[in-house]
Amino acid sequence: QVQLVESGGGLVQAGGSLRVSCAASGGTFRSYGMGWFRQAPGKEREFVAAISWNGGSDYYAASVEGRFTISRDNAKNSVYLQMNSLKPEDTAVYYCTAGTDTVVVVTSGGLYWGQGTQVTVSS
Repeated sequence: QVQLVESGGGLVQAGGSLRVSCAASGGTFRSYGMGWFRQAPGKEREFVAAISWNGGSDYYAASVEGRFTISRDNAKNSVYLQMNSLKPEDTAVYYCTAGTDTVVVVTSGGLYWGQGTQVTVSS
């Protein structure tokens, strides 16, 4: 049983930066691949980024590659998403997810999900 709690969302102007965080508890964090998905109003939840259990591999959606960076700190049981050059279309609720297979996390998300944190980018 894993609990995930996101934080760090907020309001930022287009072109700005924001870092969202996800803190995990109740499981073996180091063995999980971690990822971020997002969902905007009226749209389906979509993959954003993922990172393997040891941080050796990362994955990005084409829409964010070059602007977003995923990282993790296993000592802190946390994963982060640094978002730069934000665009209004990045506005969404950002969800953290954890799974035993990073590839599965990329394609459909993990077994566990947080409640999300709102990111709003104004134009």
